[in-house]
Amino acid sequence: MLRLRDASEADIAAITAIYAAEVRDHVNTYEYDAPDAAEMARRMRALLDAGYPYLVAELDGTVAGYAYAGSFRARRGYRHTVENSVYVAADRQGHGIGAALLSALVDACAARGFRQMVAVIGEPTNTASIRLHARAGFIHAGTLPGIAWKHGRWLDTVFMQRALGDGKATPPQDRQEGGAA
Repeated sequence: MLRLRDASEADIAAITAIYAAEVRDHVNTYEYDAPDAAEMARRMRALLDAGYPYLVAELDGTVAGYAYAGSFRARRGYRHTVENSVYVAADRQGHGIGAALLSALVDACAARGFRQMVAVIGEPTNTASIRLHARAGFIHAGTLPGIAWKHGRWLDTVFMQRALGDGKATPPQDRQEGGAA
């Protein structure tokens, strides 16, 4: 049975392993060197301390995936917009875990008052991620051709976006830096 919950320090080993496989074997992240558990814990703590959601999906008592949101860009004008990240263990993909995580992440960000969510997808051939985001209401916002180099080739980056709450229809409540309303 799939269970979604807030991530904790106890999940770091599983999160680190899932992300390491993505760094090493794929282009879903353009990071070259997989961070160790201490760095992944630091990253999680920074996001949580700033008021962003960080979730895990457990399947049969094992972390099968994780998702989080963070600042889209550092400039103050972007403070109502978040960027999402969703990763599912290779042996657990294709079973709705990513969709469940993304849906919960969208809800958590909307509840915090964010107005836009951006997905930065490594490579247009990542059709699973593109379909996942499209099913969650994201629209294609652009592609930057040849913007990254990894695994011996130039890579394009796809941007997708969806409104949260009222989106751009009404002025947002002012936010403090770091995600807290």
